[in-house]
Amino acid sequence: MASREPQAPSLARLAALIADETRAACLLALLDGRAWTAGELARHAGVAASTLSEHLGKLVAGGLLTEERQGRHRYVRLADARTAQLVEDLVAQVSPGARPAPRTLREAGAGSAMARARTCYDHLAGRLGIALTDGLTSRGLLRQDTGFALTDAGVGWFAAAGIPLERTGRRPLARACLDWTERRPHLAGVAGAALCRHALDAGWCVRIGSERAVKVTAAGERAFQDLLGVEAGALH
Repeated sequence: MASREPQAPSLARLAALIADETRAACLLALLDGRAWTAGELARHAGVAASTLSEHLGKLVAGGLLTEERQGRHRYVRLADARTAQLVEDLVAQVSPGARPAPRTLREAGAGSAMARARTCYDHLAGRLGIALTDGLTSRGLLRQDTGFALTDAGVGWFAAAGIPLERTGRRPLARACLDWTERRPHLAGVAGAALCRHALDAGWCVRIGSERAVKVTAAGERAFQDLLGVEAGALH
């Protein structure tokens, strides 16, 4: 018997798209906000290129990924920030005890780096993301009492720091994103994306390895201390 809920078929299709380990691995990898080639994703997921191509076709058709071709390469990325939020929110609901323990020292090191500082699509997460969010809040630049919202002083702080807030479309200026390692919300939205982009462009953070992990540089430690009072010890 057909469901009386008009949205039930769409929800079921979305759940079926994500409920595959290879497709889930692709979505998680693409949370770094960058475009990946099909070959890179195939190696990351540990499957043949032909198998991966079929999975990518389903994710593109389902609206979770967008694709573009440059020469003989096929690049894919997450469709938008809402898709990234969906994936990150689902990961946050997985209890720590349900996650497999690292099998090697390399896996343990990668997991530690991800917990310390990483990108969550286009904003900063991990202990770094929480420390910056706390710094903004303690200085009265960000409110968390009724959901995340930049104060007038916060908007002025971004301008004074030379970090432009590109307020276009319907994306909120500030949004809370539940951090799956810290189990606390960090800053997302336009402001979170602007801060992350500036941190990478200014050399305050650099990407490490092929995962989403980033490392705070000496220049970043000084900048975060000067701008938000974040102690270097909170970033390691």
